[in-house]
Amino acid sequence: MAPSTRSVHAAVAGKLAGQRYVITRAQALDLGMTRDMLRWRVYATGRWQTMLPGVYLAVTGAPAMEQREMSALLYAGPAAVLTGPAALHRHGLRAPDTGVVDVLVPERCKRKSAAFARLHRTTTMPEEVCIDHGIGFVFTARAIADTVRQLSTIEDARAVVAEAVQTRRCRIDLLAEELRHAARQGSALLRQALAEVADGVRSAAEGDLHVLLRRSGLPMPMFNPCLFHGRSFIGKPDAWWREAGIAVEVESREWHLSPESWERTLQRDAQMSSYGIVVLHFTPRQIRTQPRAIIATIRQALAAAGHGRALPLRAIPADDS
Repeated sequence: MAPSTRSVHAAVAGKLAGQRYVITRAQALDLGMTRDMLRWRVYATGRWQTMLPGVYLAVTGAPAMEQREMSALLYAGPAAVLTGPAALHRHGLRAPDTGVVDVLVPERCKRKSAAFARLHRTTTMPEEVCIDHGIGFVFTARAIADTVRQLSTIEDARAVVAEAVQTRRCRIDLLAEELRHAARQGSALLRQALAEVADGVRSAAEGDLHVLLRRSGLPMPMFNPCLFHGRSFIGKPDAWWREAGIAVEVESREWHLSPESWERTLQRDAQMSSYGIVVLHFTPRQIRTQPRAIIATIRQALAAAGHGRALPLRAIPADDS
């Protein structure tokens, strides 16, 4: 016996409620809708709009991001999961707005990318994924790796990696493990950004400073060491020249998570100064636009301090702190 129109409508409504009002053609037909009913809703009345081939949104107006994500997953198939910027956003991290939804699918998947759904066939589908109200997405390390693979500059790659590490949403060792399993093609930027972070760089701005100092000809400092006087912790400057007792801090509110964090940074600088440390402050904008002036300032400070000014302080490298 064919299902009644009322029971079909109820079944379809239940499916839509669980899928953010997105449904596939196959699902609708399996629930008892006829092809004529589908055509009537999509073409005759316009109550349903086509999101992707064989995927419909059962409301009018511009689709929300979650509806675009659900559409991409339903289009790609049951094994599909979000990756790239879409997954990063779900982990609470910033990501470039590419206008597409990146989806991982098994190598055997025959579907091709369409409209805003960009499918990535892979032989290394994740064994475990995150699930949020029916939407599956990869863990942070894989999301970072797949996002960076799409980027074209080290600055953008560094920003993605640094934010994840600084906000403790992804550990360095997990990123390193992801890099070991990733294909070498397209992984150069991730490898470089990870190397900088592993060397003690904790923000995109500090990364710019790192590159600038390496090109300057100045003696290389320690990056992000923990400074102690006896057993008393003094601070963790962005760069530290022990022989001269000079520290550099990159002052950027963007990399502080709250006003309280910003105030703690200022207090830390005062603490370092009280132990005789010369603290030089630069902004990210200065590092990008005035590199020669910054190098000249640091060179002058190092020359003025000489090599006999080493303070009785202990510095623990970032990797050991």
